[in-house]
Amino acid sequence: MLDFSLSPEQIAIQQEARDFALKELLPVAWEYDQRDETPMHLLHKAYDAGLMNGDIPKEYGGKGYGILEGVVATEELAAACPGLATSIFDNSLGMEPLILSGNETAKEKYLSTITKERKFFAFATSEPTMGSDVSSLRCQAQRDGDDYILNGTKFWITNGGIADYVTVFATVDPKAAHAGICAFVVETDWEGVTPGRHMPKFGQRSSNTTAINLKNVRVPKENVIAPPGEGFKLAMRTFARTRPSIGAFAVGAARSAMEFAIDYAKKRRAFGDKILNFQAIQFKIAEMYQKVETSRLLIWKAAWEADNGMDPTVSASVSKLYATEAAFEVVDQALQVMGGYGYTRFFPLEKLLRDTRLFRIYEGTSEVQHIILAGYALNGYKPVMPSLEDLPVHNKKDFENVDIDEASDVWRCRMCGYVHFGDEPPEECPYCFFPASAFKKIERP
Repeated sequence: MLDFSLSPEQIAIQQEARDFALKELLPVAWEYDQRDETPMHLLHKAYDAGLMNGDIPKEYGGKGYGILEGVVATEELAAACPGLATSIFDNSLGMEPLILSGNETAKEKYLSTITKERKFFAFATSEPTMGSDVSSLRCQAQRDGDDYILNGTKFWITNGGIADYVTVFATVDPKAAHAGICAFVVETDWEGVTPGRHMPKFGQRSSNTTAINLKNVRVPKENVIAPPGEGFKLAMRTFARTRPSIGAFAVGAARSAMEFAIDYAKKRRAFGDKILNFQAIQFKIAEMYQKVETSRLLIWKAAWEADNGMDPTVSASVSKLYATEAAFEVVDQALQVMGGYGYTRFFPLEKLLRDTRLFRIYEGTSEVQHIILAGYALNGYKPVMPSLEDLPVHNKKDFENVDIDEASDVWRCRMCGYVHFGDEPPEECPYCFFPASAFKKIERP
């Protein structure tokens, strides 16, 4: 039985996140965007309000929220500022590999600490020469007894300059691709760990983004969360559970853009009438609304699958791809509705357009999502319909010149679909002229 309603607890989480977004994030979103700065005091407030780390399991002192609770809250935060929402969410991304791992010692140490102290956790797979292609990373992990020594640079690290802990993916052998990848929890105050400068970005400027350089960083065995050969699988399992949240960022931003466009259309007059009465504007708003609603449903489905122990990989990819592409279209059309005013920095549309552009890139580009979905559709998807050459014969009326009851066998040309009745296939197809070998015997009608 399907049920698309939120529970009372989920509604409370949604409202709490919405109140925080409107009161704390929205009033300062443009200021920190222009300052290209991450307001740490707001991240601390989000921590104190319980809007971070809700997905830490209860056995480590957390609330044990599922992915669905996370995407519900994320949509509300992103509706006020996608950049700030990204930095607030990043603890969940950074911790997810640890939560999914079997390293109980590290879980007890780090997850329990984060529930009690304002600590930040970043996620590091990307490097200067690779992003979505995790199998090609080059950060070196050299075995030294039971420990590992890390050397390399991780890039595009959200909260990299403010994080206390980082989940680092590295490889024991770059030539081994997937088979060499491993993962560790690294503390940023360890010797040899150096964050880079905050990167100047087109959008999401209030979200801290840096490189992290690792020079002879010793990682003790208790901080290994995936041995060589298991790191790639852990990264993919992580993305399958966090990609719906990227879709939720997109929905929040798109929803706000739609609301601003509707508000403008209700007040703006042109050619002697309110523009909301123009069919061209109505159609744009209708398109915005259906994309926001469709995106949210796809995200909730992926989150539901993850929370119910299913493999959410395909649904997560669908939701991430659709929601992020749709969001950019929605914001672009909302700006179009507002015309020149939408293009100015007096209104939030230009910032939302800049912020939403990133969603189509990080945690697997739209192109990577196409590859994932094409691979599944072509190799994993189980069709309901029979193959074309095994289709049942059409209605008998289609063969008026043939005595079907007297015919011994039925043959179909596998090239063009022509059906022949007889003891043997014809020497060649009368339509496409392929030889008898192209025919396959099929069931009689």
